[in-house]
Amino acid sequence: MVRRPASLRSALPKPPAALTTLPGRFTSRLHDERVASWLGIALGASILVSFGTGLVSHFMQQPAGWMQWPSRPVNLYRVTQGVHVIGGLATVPLLLAKLWTVYPKLWQWPPVRSIVHGVERALVFVLVGAALFQFVTGVMNIGYWYAFRFYFTTAHYWTAYILFGALLIHVANEWSKARRTVMTRPQDAVGRRGFLLTVAAASGVVALTAVGEAFTPLARLAVLAPRRPGDGPQGVPVNKSAAATGVTSAARDPGWRLTVTGRVARPVTLSLADLRALPQHTARLPISCVEGWSVEANWRGVRLRDVLRMAGVAGDARVRVESLEPYGLYRTSLVDAPHWHDSLTLLALGLNGEPLDLDHGYPCRLIAPNRPGVMQTKWVHRLVVL
Repeated sequence: MVRRPASLRSALPKPPAALTTLPGRFTSRLHDERVASWLGIALGASILVSFGTGLVSHFMQQPAGWMQWPSRPVNLYRVTQGVHVIGGLATVPLLLAKLWTVYPKLWQWPPVRSIVHGVERALVFVLVGAALFQFVTGVMNIGYWYAFRFYFTTAHYWTAYILFGALLIHVANEWSKARRTVMTRPQDAVGRRGFLLTVAAASGVVALTAVGEAFTPLARLAVLAPRRPGDGPQGVPVNKSAAATGVTSAARDPGWRLTVTGRVARPVTLSLADLRALPQHTARLPISCVEGWSVEANWRGVRLRDVLRMAGVAGDARVRVESLEPYGLYRTSLVDAPHWHDSLTLLALGLNGEPLDLDHGYPCRLIAPNRPGVMQTKWVHRLVVL
């Protein structure tokens, strides 16, 4: 064995920081701080976008008492929820690549060197755990695979705050080191650049094969989408069928009536024939689902404001729209004044030039601009003015 001179040993490149504690086990140059920093920046930005668009979705479905969302722009929810879901899917390769890059640090020894180091590692554990929970359950949700027993929406919402808080602390702790590392230009950057480009390409492919669920011209590419434009009766996808919700008989009952009651000047009761005899209007509006898919369609029916004015409803009233569904979290929805005053908000009787299909809410359903699909109540039979 020939011993190198000290001067030569000092000139040799040092192994990545993550390998110094367990030499020989992690030999890839990609397990270094530069790759981890670039991936971390991209991952952090993506999580921030998902967090913001997720809050929009949550508060549109469950607004605080003082909140009133506008009815325009028509596609606001469609865009924000599409970005939330499709962007979340595209983030999965980033998350996996980031975890692969930094996982050698899990094998550092000793695992805890001080109280401060122990707290830092605990926060990283929270960050990683929350990120994995959000992305795994999110993918399961958009695939309609509910293997978990908890209510997804509540768990996803509160874990988002945990993830966001842990991310802020992690960024504050690592920012100076990451900035210094990113600004440095190593001589052997070819392998790192190729790895980062591969991860970016993987995220791009995931986005491309999912974006068609919300962007109709690319619908044929949407192989990862649970619903695609054009699928379903009358060219519009369906999440809940009439048979699954137990409303088939009630919806087809010739004695069906739409009633307007509550805080009204005069109660109103209308048959399907009465509704069809009122002035009919057409609106081109999207159905936008929380799972990320959306599709525009031509809806025809009676303006909600016309029916409410027949009952002498006050201009600032809120309206609870009730479905024939016997149970379910979204069997009712609230319509605030900005929405029911909008000329595009309809009690729809037809879809894409045909009478409304039973699975789309026959005999009557709500369709309004800038609302989540779960709030576009189907099989409407009562309007309660609050």
